Amino acid sequence: MPPDSLEDIYRRRRSTRWQDRLRRLLAPPAPLVMNPAEPKDFPLGRWNLYLGGAGSRPAGYVNLDLFPLPGVDVAADAEQLPFRGNLFQRVECDAVLEHVRRPEQVMAEIERVLAPGGYLHVVTPFCHPFHEYPKDYRRYTLDGLKELAGGFEPIAEGWRTGPTATLLVFAIEYAKLLLPWRAWRGLVHGVLGWLLFPLRYLDLLLLRAPRAGRIGNHCYLWLRKPGG
Repeated sequence: MPPDSLEDIYRRRRSTRWQDRLRRLLAPPAPLVMNPAEPKDFPLGRWNLYLGGAGSRPAGYVNLDLFPLPGVDVAADAEQLPFRGNLFQRVECDAVLEHVRRPEQVMAEIERVLAPGGYLHVVTPFCHPFHEYPKDYRRYTLDGLKELAGGFEPIAEGWRTGPTATLLVFAIEYAKLLLPWRAWRGLVHGVLGWLLFPLRYLDLLLLRAPRAGRIGNHCYLWLRKPGG
């Protein structure tokens, strides 16, 4: 059976059909916790841009994604942003760069549309399963991510999700890999998700360790455009 289209996935997330509502009710919690030490207080401006936010409505942002899906304000390619220069005070680029063909071009476009003194928040996976949107091209270490910083000033870096998240997401995907039928894979995903998710809180301790990044799940950078 071919994989679901992105439209199908987001339709089910918002559908009021009882089957879809039951599926959402039974879905296990995410097998990860966010790093509480990650900075979050850099200021928003009058105009702010969120890249890749389909299916959500991030408050205070113009939400741009590749497809005109629920929650998307502007459907466009991040390699050619349809905005004038120096417009946005803050840009969120959360789990996007692994899906684009030319991440250097995306970063150059973000730098163009970000106002001097504005902030860019970039999050990318390191140890994380393959996931298409619509393609999946690469993974990043923190050093690799900083190579894309270009003319930005790095002001904060670290790991958003840690080693336990890595182990849990791979354990679930490994178990699903062993099963030939989609219904069985869905069942195993739900059962293992509920059984394993309490372990995610170990990352609240492990993210403090200096070696957590050796098998970290997602890393982040906060960058500032000079000037302003």
